[in-house]
Amino acid sequence: MEEYAYILDYLPHGHPGSRKFKKEPIAYGVGDTEFKLLELIPKPNASLIVGDRVYIGKEMDKRDAILHVKRRVRYTELTSAAQSELPYVIAEIVKNNEERFVKFFNEAIPVTTKFHMLELLPGLGKKTMWSILEERKKEPFKSFEDIKRRVPAIHHPEKLIIDRIMKELTEPGQKYHLFVAK
Repeated sequence: MEEYAYILDYLPHGHPGSRKFKKEPIAYGVGDTEFKLLELIPKPNASLIVGDRVYIGKEMDKRDAILHVKRRVRYTELTSAAQSELPYVIAEIVKNNEERFVKFFNEAIPVTTKFHMLELLPGLGKKTMWSILEERKKEPFKSFEDIKRRVPAIHHPEKLIIDRIMKELTEPGQKYHLFVAK
């Protein structure tokens, strides 16, 4: 269950394609734990800015900007502005939750006897996977910087995570989901 979401786009006069007589304000957001794409109904007179982190959890008294979550949407249902903001917002979430994603490098396990979770990261092959496994046996990774220093083949570990999250969001046919809730 998502507690917070980051605003990707805010349409104060409703969706332009809507045929309703009275258009309601709408916002698109992405959850910060399960990366669910959401259509949100803002509170009247709420002022939302792209990149804002807003509370969408169950405690109604904590909701200062969002009235309710209307529905979960697919990537293709987002506005083009929301689609273009998504990678930047995902990057911000990954940066703010570095410990969580470093933990993934430390705890990733095989998916099958011949395939490892780490291999699902775009651009990461068997040789680099084995380097990561060998290094984490010595000592768990502490940060993205630590991963870069100890595994020279990886220049930007955070980018690998961001690319995988984007792949899971934009390609609904993905068999394995590491970060995005199905």
